[in-house]
Amino acid sequence: MEFSLNTTIIKSENETKPKNAIVLIHGYGGDGKDISQLSINWKRFLPDTIFLCPNGPEICDINPSGYQWFDLSNDNEKIILEKLLIAEKKLFKFIKEVKLKYDLKSQNICLCGFSQGCMMVLNNGLSADEEFNCIVGFSGKIINPKDLVKRIKFRPKIFLLHGDSDTIVPPIHLLESKDFFKKLNYKIKTVLLKNCEHNIPIEASSLALDFIKKNLY
Repeated sequence: MEFSLNTTIIKSENETKPKNAIVLIHGYGGDGKDISQLSINWKRFLPDTIFLCPNGPEICDINPSGYQWFDLSNDNEKIILEKLLIAEKKLFKFIKEVKLKYDLKSQNICLCGFSQGCMMVLNNGLSADEEFNCIVGFSGKIINPKDLVKRIKFRPKIFLLHGDSDTIVPPIHLLESKDFFKKLNYKIKTVLLKNCEHNIPIEASSLALDFIKKNLY
């Protein structure tokens, strides 16, 4: 079975049928191979877990060598939401394919995303038809809180990390997301990383790994 999105796959350390999956969603202009680097530090601690890192469905407008989940060149909120919802459907289709191929349920899956990928996993993770095990988001935000709050179906465990020196996606968005979830009585974990720009440092990777281990295993 081939996936609908071109995907970098990092097999489980045990080389057996995976018990869990982590779907890693790259940022704007990145690709699956790029975000798959997280698995290098994680896979030996998650031996029964397969890592699936799909490329976004579109060539990135500002970086033709990379991909995007939806266009961010237009700042019209209505247009951005329309494109986000289209991207959501494509990611849902991919996740359905993953579940079918590896005989997994949503409870066996962690959604993890960086930047635009974080925006995607928050939307997909909360509006899915089945509850995912957990969500990890690096350096992202909620694209349209008014729309998302109307479509929430589940309350997966969420961990959001953000650099305090991020100038691409300012850290105020971490506080806004935290406030959004607190008002809805979510149990959410957040970390503001000191002297961190728009990237995933070793500290953030380690903290995320600890969170995932506690929930997937």
